[in-house]
Amino acid sequence: MKHCLSSMLLQKQSHMILRWLFDSDHWRKNIPVLAESHRVFAIDLIGYGYSDKPNPRELGDAPFYTFETWGAQLNDFCTDVVKDKAFFICNSIGGLVGLQAAVADPSICRGAMVINISLRMLHITKQPWYGRPLIRSFQNLLRNTPVGKFFFQTVATKESVKNILCQCYHDTSQVTDELVDAILRPGLEPGAADVFLEFICYSDGPLPEELLPQVKCPVVVVWGDKDPWEPIELGRAYGEFDPVEDFIALPGVGHCPQDEAPHLVNPLVESFVARHAITKS
Repeated sequence: MKHCLSSMLLQKQSHMILRWLFDSDHWRKNIPVLAESHRVFAIDLIGYGYSDKPNPRELGDAPFYTFETWGAQLNDFCTDVVKDKAFFICNSIGGLVGLQAAVADPSICRGAMVINISLRMLHITKQPWYGRPLIRSFQNLLRNTPVGKFFFQTVATKESVKNILCQCYHDTSQVTDELVDAILRPGLEPGAADVFLEFICYSDGPLPEELLPQVKCPVVVVWGDKDPWEPIELGRAYGEFDPVEDFIALPGVGHCPQDEAPHLVNPLVESFVARHAITKS
């Protein structure tokens, strides 16, 4: 597992776990700033980034790449490496992982900030009943025929990654060659195709609206208001759940605010942590 460990300021030991779907390099604009006053880790969950990528076909019949697996990994990392409670700062699908971890073991998560958390609009329960067999058939086609590997090959190119990022970033000038390489490089490692296909065929598991009522720690929901994938109009409903102390809209920002607008996100993280951190002398 790859993780990034930065400095710890004297008299403050607030730990932060940064998480997104792709890899920890997507937090490269946040780690140096936040590490000036906190101990910061950016984790590549199993199957993604530079972590191991076990072949899902060799792991038994039950799905392995699930939010339960990743949530357990996140909590185990805190127990074994951080050895303390931590704040979970998560983006997109990573937000589901953070909430799942917080629900699975409330003693570990001190607070969670979910940034443009995935609405999971492709979840099987959000599809009309008559469309579900078609979805299952398409997933079977991707997972069990050469069509899936061909699809992955068309996606795993610099041109495709750049086009996808330009869709979800409002300020496309932030979609640099450095960013494209950071996203693409680990996706070309052995085993990445099998994990990718397994995950895009995963339409079960928890929804944010199911996890939020169970969370015991404070939550802040942050949303770039120009996100074309996760519309802020739907995301605002998450601000009504009891654990959520604030819903913050970021004007003119897309799906990945931590990378597109770190000057807006970093102060929000620092403020959230400062409100809930336990200072140690």
